[in-house]
Amino acid sequence: MTKLAEALQTGCRFGRMALTALVVSAGVAGPVAAQEVEPTTAQAQPASPLPSSSASPAPSVERPVTSSSSATSVGADPAVSAAPLPQVSPAMTGTPVAAPVPSNAPVVASAAGPATLPHDLSPWSMFMQADMVVKAVMIGLAFASLLTWTVWLAKGVELTGAKRNARSATRKLSGAECLADASREINTGWTKNGRVADLVNAALQELKRSADLSAEGVKERLAIALSRIEAKASRDMARGTGLLATIGATAPFVGLFGTVWGIMNSFIGISQSKTTNLAVVAPGIAEALLATAIGLVAAIPAVIIYSVFARAIAGYRALLSDASGEVLQHMSRDLERQERASASRRVTS
Repeated sequence: MTKLAEALQTGCRFGRMALTALVVSAGVAGPVAAQEVEPTTAQAQPASPLPSSSASPAPSVERPVTSSSSATSVGADPAVSAAPLPQVSPAMTGTPVAAPVPSNAPVVASAAGPATLPHDLSPWSMFMQADMVVKAVMIGLAFASLLTWTVWLAKGVELTGAKRNARSATRKLSGAECLADASREINTGWTKNGRVADLVNAALQELKRSADLSAEGVKERLAIALSRIEAKASRDMARGTGLLATIGATAPFVGLFGTVWGIMNSFIGISQSKTTNLAVVAPGIAEALLATAIGLVAAIPAVIIYSVFARAIAGYRALLSDASGEVLQHMSRDLERQERASASRRVTS
């Protein structure tokens, strides 16, 4: 009986020890199981903060110590008592966290095309980056513009001086008493090299050559000579203005040719780079449009200057027509005087 009682007492003691170990292991394994289940549920809905009880240490279970060996094996287990509590990480709560990007990270090209920036879009830079054909068009248009302003300067000075000479000579011609006096006044000073002086000299030359001919024939031949002098003066004064008309008519189309060529090259570049990024397309189109701009810069002044010169040359020819009329009048008066003189001599004789 004594041995049976001791065996029952030993069995009860070991049962209590096993139950105590089971309770302690369940208290440690509970939070670990919560860690494994929480990330799965956090993907479906935002995770709420863990309760304070999960972060608190596992409750200790008091048990009676029956012997020193049982206390050392279960109650004072260093692995159980020193087990670290689980830490709450962003992956458990389901909150996305962006990875830090270093400040010196290189720019990566997108899938649509290379992230290139356009070069300097100043006129000189666009000219240097343009195609050879577009460059040739721009140089030609710039040279045409230079010719326009050169013709304007040279022809303007020439036309202004010729008109002043014609006005001054016409005033001298109208104030003279006869053709001989007009020739003496006009052929002195700065008016001797003008077209009005040529008209007067042509009249005197015709008068000498037709001294023994009828007055009507002299007048007719003189009118023809004066009209030819006027036409020659107009042609000489209009020399160079035809270039202005050509530049004004063709420069816009030449610039348009450069624009079409440049845009064609831009589309070829788009097809080769397989991107429609504005940074790739804009420089070529800007270079092409620069050719049209230069064409307009060359054409617009040429048209305006040509119109001004056309009106000025018409006014200059009108001055020469007035001078021719004065010469014819002097010639007619001189011929009548000669007829009267000859008639008076015949009467006295």
